[in-house]
Amino acid sequence: MKKVRLPVGLAPTRRGLLALGSALCLMAAGVARADDGPVKVGIITPKQGPSASIGLHMARGAEMAVALHNGGKVLGRPVETVWLDEASPQVSQQNMQRMADEYKAVGVVGGNSSAAALAMMSVAAREKLPFISAGSSAREVTGTNCNRYTFRTQAPAPVQVKVAFGDFKGKKVYFLTPSYAFGQDVLRSGRALLTEVGATEVGVDEVPVNTADYSSYILKIRQAKPDVIMGALVGLDLSNFMKQWNELGMKGKIPIYEVAVSDTDFWDIGPAAATGTHIKPWYFADPRNSAIEKEFTEAYTKKYGQPPSDKAFSGWVAMRSLLESIDKAKSTKPQDVVAALETWKDTHGAVPYGYRAFDHQLVRPAVVVRLKDKITDKWDFMDVVRWTSDTPEATEKAFGSKEEIGCNMDAI
Repeated sequence: MKKVRLPVGLAPTRRGLLALGSALCLMAAGVARADDGPVKVGIITPKQGPSASIGLHMARGAEMAVALHNGGKVLGRPVETVWLDEASPQVSQQNMQRMADEYKAVGVVGGNSSAAALAMMSVAAREKLPFISAGSSAREVTGTNCNRYTFRTQAPAPVQVKVAFGDFKGKKVYFLTPSYAFGQDVLRSGRALLTEVGATEVGVDEVPVNTADYSSYILKIRQAKPDVIMGALVGLDLSNFMKQWNELGMKGKIPIYEVAVSDTDFWDIGPAAATGTHIKPWYFADPRNSAIEKEFTEAYTKKYGQPPSDKAFSGWVAMRSLLESIDKAKSTKPQDVVAALETWKDTHGAVPYGYRAFDHQLVRPAVVVRLKDKITDKWDFMDVVRWTSDTPEATEKAFGSKEEIGCNMDAI
């Protein structure tokens, strides 16, 4: 056989072969270390603006879920969280992309606003990055815009609005909603229910985010003389409105209903001005909370010196379900994690809950709360009036059928 002579500089030498072998060993060790290294999980919630307090509590809830899960480990590896800002839909989308490209996150929780969540969802689908929105309520998230890599913990706006309208039979209704996806969904959902309950719309205002002066809106409401206000303001917007409502002598004059409120809103408003009946995901002082929810409340209060808000609870549920699903899947592959999330269940409470496979919506009862007439506790402002449903069957029915929801997902 004829020998092939390699060009000078390419012929293997003993030193070269040893160097190549060393490099391959180092590469193999690097792969092993990557498999044994931290599992990175992303958190994207507001760090600034009117929802900054909500974002902080949601992130804290997610961090608490990590701390309470197997000593902060998943698949036997430490969990490392990366918290980025949800400053706007554009920034949220960019930060979601960073989670995929820069941090190599195995999943992301957050997405408080519906507009931000909708922007983040496109990245989740494109990059095959499991995403659990812990705060959004616009129906599109698990409806017409749904995708296989997006899940949601909070009830959609139509479900919450229908609960409020159960008290509106024959009433004159004034709508006060924010001028973005969530607020528009609340308005659309409420208007669709007017005829059903024999109610009448007597006024509407779609309010820009970060509105400081509500005096003109309050004057319009007073002139319209509604029987009830259907609101959907969030964060500092709700705080500004209620403080000025009280200052203008309107507290107690017209009942106010709000959906998707957070405890942090009312802690900011304060006992003097806080008022109304509201639909929210969860309340820390609800005597019907399960043992695991009470454990979470105790651990959170011990660490932060205050009880968890409902948004902290949402962050906790989102992160807890993600970590438990990774362990169940025995994998961080996105397809495996999604498949495990689709079958995740919490069976600790009176009404078990989990994500529906066909739309990835967490189906669980919300709570109807009413602000106490006399608030004496620093944190406990509310009485739980009722749960929105008391059985799995009633809860499932309240969230609508596959045909009603309009979600059509691609395969994994």
